[in-house]
Amino acid sequence: MDTISEYNRVIDQCQDLFIKKTKDYGTAWRIMRLTSITDQLYIKAQRIRTLEVKKVSKVGEGVIDEYIGIINYCIIAMMQLELGEDGEDNLDPAFVEAKYTEKVNLTRDLMLAKNHDYGEAWRDMRVSSLTDMILTKLHRVKQIEDNNGETLVSEGLNANYQDMLNYAVFALIKLGLAEKAE
Repeated sequence: MDTISEYNRVIDQCQDLFIKKTKDYGTAWRIMRLTSITDQLYIKAQRIRTLEVKKVSKVGEGVIDEYIGIINYCIIAMMQLELGEDGEDNLDPAFVEAKYTEKVNLTRDLMLAKNHDYGEAWRDMRVSSLTDMILTKLHRVKQIEDNNGETLVSEGLNANYQDMLNYAVFALIKLGLAEKAE
């Protein structure tokens, strides 16, 4: 088990999809407020949980697509945090790709540090627990947003987006996406 290779294979697939969508749609996501991005993340995580419980999808897209969406919306959120909601709407695809890579690299570094301290405990977790952890983080993010981004002793928004991104990558590794990319 080579976590960094698996992580990179998952991210490569997510980034490839993100860049293709950027070429198709431009950066229409730039008009979204952080609260709207959080709600999109919530919808995706809640749908995963519903599919985990009901075991049937009537729409066709499964949990893998939703986890990929979570990863890409977390990247969007981190970019919005940095760029601000009132900046340029139409970003150059090369700039977006560079920002995507920057955000992933910072998040991967965080994962490596936490894996060192926690001993890759996520490998022994159920995928459904990773879903629940994402939903928990989303509730925290909503509370931070309701507090105008202020926290007294807790991690801020960016750290929560990074954790959700990493949980989604872990879920995709456990679901075999990294193996399919080999």
